[in-house]
Amino acid sequence: MQPKKSDRQRSFLCPDLIDQLDPRHHLLGLAKAIPWQVFEDSFRPLYAASGRPAKPVRLMVGLLILKQLENLSDERVVEIWVQNPYFQAFCGQQRFTWKLPCDPSELTYFRRRIGEDGVRKIFEVSVTLHCDKAKEEEVVVDSTVQEKNITFPTDTKLLTKIVTRCRIMAKLEDVKLRRSYQREVKKLLRTIRFKSKGRKQGEAQRAIRRLRTIAGVLIRDMRRKLSPEALEIHRQSLDLYDRVQRQQRSDTGKIYSLHEPDVSCISKGKAHKKYEFGAKASVTVTKTNGIIVGALSFSDNPFDGHTLPAVLTQVESIVGKRPTMAICDRGYRGKRKIGTTRIEIPESGKGPKTEHEKRQARARFRRRAAIEPIIGHLKNDHRMLRNYLKGRIGDSVNLFMACAAFNFRKFIWILYFLCLKLLGHVFRPNARPLQACA
Repeated sequence: MQPKKSDRQRSFLCPDLIDQLDPRHHLLGLAKAIPWQVFEDSFRPLYAASGRPAKPVRLMVGLLILKQLENLSDERVVEIWVQNPYFQAFCGQQRFTWKLPCDPSELTYFRRRIGEDGVRKIFEVSVTLHCDKAKEEEVVVDSTVQEKNITFPTDTKLLTKIVTRCRIMAKLEDVKLRRSYQREVKKLLRTIRFKSKGRKQGEAQRAIRRLRTIAGVLIRDMRRKLSPEALEIHRQSLDLYDRVQRQQRSDTGKIYSLHEPDVSCISKGKAHKKYEFGAKASVTVTKTNGIIVGALSFSDNPFDGHTLPAVLTQVESIVGKRPTMAICDRGYRGKRKIGTTRIEIPESGKGPKTEHEKRQARARFRRRAAIEPIIGHLKNDHRMLRNYLKGRIGDSVNLFMACAAFNFRKFIWILYFLCLKLLGHVFRPNARPLQACA
């Protein structure tokens, strides 16, 4: 059911929550600048007309923003919301309350309800707050890896999980296996751990092969003994186990995790981390002001140059105008023009260019390096270092929310603290709210 509108009247005995707080606090300034009615209008069709009343849209959107803004988990942001009156005022609360605003799992259900389009709406609002500063002619584009919350994949780990899950499946469906291999698997794991180096590497390799054989035996045993109804329920899982059991080291399109089968293995040439397991993410930043105007997640590991058409189309749909120049690194080499946008990458410096053009190019590519610390802030400050949201949609949701949190943080520091404080502006409870640009 659609959320009920708050019609609580002001109390003459005690002041409202907003009247008791510091009007200069950055969260109150940000709350006044965000057009909350946009979210109300966009998400209203997603609710049924009857049933149990849902939580207010401003409360749920505010919790999602605070989660990414303060780098908190779902459980932690709900706990701090009870303790922090500024969190409650940011989410539209009129009275200080002592109970949890919602169960932490309701944030998961809300993300599923609004989907990728709803989270993109939050990101678009974060770009809109910066008005014309987000509409620059030149943008900087770079890609990174958003790692998933999985362990480093090895054949031993994957095969052991298959054996364990087959046992659990057999116990759940009351199937008697021909043999559980419990003691043998324990012995094989001990051999693999302590004899994987040195002169006894052959024993560890034979143990891995034996573990692969055991996993295949259990998968076939489950296919034979499951009832037709149970086989239909577990068919997708068994097909996944069979694919992992058969894959070899040189195969393409490998599975690296059983609970996240869409994870890709990506190498970005880092000395300290040769391989990263997750999804490739493209980030687009304005050249001068450093505002994130584009964020796009890719399911596979495409070549960076092939992602530019989709990236530039997204920037045009969010900002309203297509950039005339995209500044990239050498990983985007290939096409020098996509539509009306010119692609600039670093060159050797040789060629028929004047000294003025060379100085311009050097300044442009020095400025391109500013996107690297922005990606570092996204990862370390706004929960992009490790993605805990499930599936490919979780990749897009986490990326959009991290970029939105960065834009909100930039709005707080630049527009509020620097500009408004220098002008002597003070946020008062009855002051006119800041108007976000359309």
